[in-house]
Amino acid sequence: MLWFQGGSVCLFCSQYVFHRTKTSCGHATGGWSPLISDRYQWLEVDLGRRTQITAVATQGRYGSSDWLTAYLLMFSDTGHNWRQHRQEDSLGAFPGNSNADTVVQYKLEQPVIARYLRLIPLDWNPTGRIGLRLEIYGCRYTSDVANFDGSSSLVYRLSVRPSWMTTEIISLKFKTLKNSGTLLHAEGLRDHSLTLVLEKGKLLSPSGGQLLVSLGSLLDDQHWHHVKLERLSTHLNLTVDKNTQQVHVPAELSHWHIHTKPILSNRNFHGCMENLLYSDLHLIHLAKHNSPQVTVGNVTFSCAEPVSVAVTFTDSHSFLQLPSLTSWSSGVASVALQFRTWNKVGLLLTFDLPQQDGTVLLYLSEARLRLQISKAGRAPLELSTGSGLNDGQWHSVELNFRQDHLSITVDKDEGATAHTIIPLPLTTHSQLFFGGKTTSKNTSSQECRNPSKAFQGCMRRLTLDDQTVDLISVQQRLLGNYSHLQIDMCGIVDRCSPSHCEHGGRCTQSWSTFHCNCSNSGYRGATCHSSTYEQSCEVYKHKGNTSGHYYIDVDGSGPVKPQLIYCNMTEDRTWTVIQHNNTELTRVQSSPERNQHFAHFDYSSEEEQLTTIISQSEHCEQELSYHCRKSRLLNTLEGSPFSWWVGGPGSGQVHTYWGGALPGSRQCACGLEDSCLDPSHYCNCDADYDQWTDDSGLLTHKDTLPVRSLVLGDIQRPGSEAAYRVGPLRCHGDENFWNAAFFDKETSYLHFPTFHGELNADISFLFKTTSSSGVFLENLGIKDFIRIELSSSSEVVFSFDVGNGPLDVRVQTDLPLNDNRWHSVRAERNVKEASLRVDDFPPATQEAPADGLIHLQLNSQLFIGGTASRQKGFLGCIRSLQLNGITLDLEERAKITPGVRPGCPGHCSSYGLLCQNQGRCVEKANGFSCDCGQSAFSGAFCHEEVSASFKSTTSVTYILKERYEPSRNSSALPSFIYSDITLRAENVSLSFRTSQSPALLLHVSSFYREYLTLLINKHEFCPWPFVTVISLCLTCIIFQVDHNAREDFNLTADVEFNSIKSLTLGRVRESDGSDAELAGLTSLGFTGCLSGVRFNSISPLKAALHHPDSSVIVTGPLVQSSCGSSSPVSPYPAETTHSLSDQPGSVDPGQPLVNTIRSDSALIGGVIAVVIFVTVSALVIMARFICSRKDTYRNQEVKAAQPEDGHEFPFSSQADSPSVPNENQKEYFI
Repeated sequence: MLWFQGGSVCLFCSQYVFHRTKTSCGHATGGWSPLISDRYQWLEVDLGRRTQITAVATQGRYGSSDWLTAYLLMFSDTGHNWRQHRQEDSLGAFPGNSNADTVVQYKLEQPVIARYLRLIPLDWNPTGRIGLRLEIYGCRYTSDVANFDGSSSLVYRLSVRPSWMTTEIISLKFKTLKNSGTLLHAEGLRDHSLTLVLEKGKLLSPSGGQLLVSLGSLLDDQHWHHVKLERLSTHLNLTVDKNTQQVHVPAELSHWHIHTKPILSNRNFHGCMENLLYSDLHLIHLAKHNSPQVTVGNVTFSCAEPVSVAVTFTDSHSFLQLPSLTSWSSGVASVALQFRTWNKVGLLLTFDLPQQDGTVLLYLSEARLRLQISKAGRAPLELSTGSGLNDGQWHSVELNFRQDHLSITVDKDEGATAHTIIPLPLTTHSQLFFGGKTTSKNTSSQECRNPSKAFQGCMRRLTLDDQTVDLISVQQRLLGNYSHLQIDMCGIVDRCSPSHCEHGGRCTQSWSTFHCNCSNSGYRGATCHSSTYEQSCEVYKHKGNTSGHYYIDVDGSGPVKPQLIYCNMTEDRTWTVIQHNNTELTRVQSSPERNQHFAHFDYSSEEEQLTTIISQSEHCEQELSYHCRKSRLLNTLEGSPFSWWVGGPGSGQVHTYWGGALPGSRQCACGLEDSCLDPSHYCNCDADYDQWTDDSGLLTHKDTLPVRSLVLGDIQRPGSEAAYRVGPLRCHGDENFWNAAFFDKETSYLHFPTFHGELNADISFLFKTTSSSGVFLENLGIKDFIRIELSSSSEVVFSFDVGNGPLDVRVQTDLPLNDNRWHSVRAERNVKEASLRVDDFPPATQEAPADGLIHLQLNSQLFIGGTASRQKGFLGCIRSLQLNGITLDLEERAKITPGVRPGCPGHCSSYGLLCQNQGRCVEKANGFSCDCGQSAFSGAFCHEEVSASFKSTTSVTYILKERYEPSRNSSALPSFIYSDITLRAENVSLSFRTSQSPALLLHVSSFYREYLTLLINKHEFCPWPFVTVISLCLTCIIFQVDHNAREDFNLTADVEFNSIKSLTLGRVRESDGSDAELAGLTSLGFTGCLSGVRFNSISPLKAALHHPDSSVIVTGPLVQSSCGSSSPVSPYPAETTHSLSDQPGSVDPGQPLVNTIRSDSALIGGVIAVVIFVTVSALVIMARFICSRKDTYRNQEVKAAQPEDGHEFPFSSQADSPSVPNENQKEYFI
């Protein structure tokens, strides 16, 4: 350890301040205090030689009110070109003291090697002055250094081929002012080579004409950078400073011959290298001692340090003012400089033209250099040149005035020049302003005004008429003036190296921040951290989505990419279906040339996704079938199986049992069931019969799935024939989505290991409660913490602290959250911002402080449902809790925790509304299902229309049975009572598509010869087809056609419609005593499409198509089709999200991609008819009354069409077409 006292080293301040040095330890008095207390003071320490500095400690000035509360640390090898030390690569300021006596020590995360240290006060005790006692801790540093001047070389060759080493390491340090050059070249076998090349300040590693890796940025800053190459078998780890990337390298590079000479003459390396090591060999040390293994050329063993003083413009108040030269009065002048920046705009230089009341502006606009000359009463003259000048590289600018000629040049030979002919009178009184301009005549004012947007970046090599500006004199206030500058350093920071943009997000930056473009990545947020897609088909279903292809991201914000997977949403289960390259039945012909048939299966999902889907599913299965004729499957006389298959995670394992049997049983399904053709064998195919048979079944043990390959052995004998099929992998259930715990005491909680989300943390879960407050989650550190809580019945708060002070993100909802329904919460915190989302309410976002601490450092246990203090506990259920894509197993922990129960029933209160069209929500242990038994629809949410195409001869009759038969001696009439049918009201609904008129839609008859008929009529006063929605309430009838206005009619009788016998769709084949005119109409039938037919709780069309039995009589052609469905939805386009606060786009990310029908398309323009018909006479009166008013219900958009040949309609050819119906065809809903 080195301990430096204030009086034992050289101390420097800016020359216009008083400085005094005293000891900083023990009870001695004194300390350093400048005459003026402002931010332009510094304390500089020369350690005499390069030293490894590990810590600094500060203390206030003894016996005073003088101490620092915050300061910056700068380091340098030469006393120039300072480098600011940053904590966590972000925060530059160090915390200081709170009094004059306490010593505050800060240990550097990584030791700094430097000779000079500079401490710059930022803030101090407001009632005192700048005051400081300082200690520096460290140890001596030794190294071997070599200087390369562009023609130098150092070559190391292996004299003896070494034995094989699994690991080889090359490491070095380098510093340079050039942004390009070859650092190292390693040759392997057969002309393979590996090169480290500096290109535009980045370190590239090409090999064999391909770029292996690119790492680092701004490496041309004349500071030491550490490089390490580590070969691990066929992989190469490249480390630059703190960042590492791994790449695959050819086997020919298993051994290296190392060169540090350029490959191309124009790519010479100019700079210094230090401690060049190959494994345990110090190559520079060997070169210094003339080792025969090392050949050197023009290398010196000390580092030449060129002095290049830069200046940093930090903010919008920065400016540098310099006087013009006396030679400018001749009209000949030149200004040159170099700059680097990330900003597209910014003022570089401006000065006035007093004689013409004009101004010259040199500035950046859209990353191009522009020169504007404005004169009073004249239009401005503009020149433009260059492009892409905001790339962070040094660019040179030359501005030349020659009599009446003016030119600007960017990057000399590699750039461009613009020029014009214009007289430009210059004077010696002009003041040149770089980066900004003061608004006060008193140039000592610290305020400035930028005619263009502020320049933020670095400048160096400022010259006026080829005379270099002495920026150190400017710093010492001996020349010109300045404000808000950092002199003798370039403070540019590459915020995209390493990039905080995840999942392939593209990083762009300005001087003070960065931005992630998440387009086409499948992720969103400020750092592309959160997945746009759901983690399973189960989640999509519970958001109301139907069967189709969806992008599934199995690990959320984890590294596994989202992939397109088919989700089959059935009424009782949600199946995830993963295809492979051959799911068809494949024939295998016998061949005497080969003894076995090999089949390999490549799945549409990546390995990590397959493994995750299988592990988190409740059940998985895969069909494995073998069809055989004289081709045995498993058992042989020798005991070795003819065939086997490989399955399971990774490369899989060999299995010798078949579908439907148990693992390790070496049987088929028939052997397990004792049903094989030959009882002496355990597979049908092993009977070796000369007839076709098969062994088929499902593989259901998740540890053996998926099937990866198949080997069939008994295929070479004459007459042997076989076929096999390996179906797609099918899984249902999501154990993560339903993993839940119920907290029934405020003092109860679950605890888990510490949450590690240092730079990016996303937390998501669902909850339901009747309580108005409670803590969902809490994790503490020494100072840092993270917490999510329900603060009131309508507010959720996300709180955290990463060292910059506590920050709250709040979402206030319009509806209560303690309604015992499931609500979703998603919180995310990254280096740019924090966001909180609750259900579909607008999210809340808080930006992170600029240049603040960014690492979340926690060390306590993670508490769920409560806190360590057992206060403010949560009462209710928490489900599907995920932290950075990893699900916490609440149920397992709840099983062993008092006051917490695993699982949480009751889902229909939250998801019941997904069941449509009279579907009934049924509770399940994990989720719910929709019972469509009482609905005319089917599907996962009773949303799929049951549709069929009718011909004129088609008839579907549903027979309703009486509860009892009356005795022969009874005079009572037949009585019918049906559970869902009342005696005083009927509910009828259906949708149809037809061009036939007249046409019968529905005919209902009773045992009392009463009837209800719904038809499209045609009359001389009714030239248009019409459809009605009917609702009768004893004395009234209400009609509605699609969305047209409702019409009400009054009946003259109050009677009932009893004892319904049958319902008929299409043609009525037997007359039930209705009048002749109506009987003629009903005999015409219906040609077109009927869908969603429901009479009270009876669905006759659904029964005919899905459950044909004795209650349904079908005559004529009846073809089920999708004619009642609307056009499929368009595929879901990729979503671009730049920020956590971005609102969802117009397209729901849960929308299926192909082959799906949205659940809300089932009844487009649906019309509901509730009809009460009491007596036959009342029905006749109603029918004639309707006919007299039928012109009220005509559809204004579609004209009637005369059916060809009476009643036939060619519907089937267009039933499935998504095109718009033609003029003679339209769909109606009742």
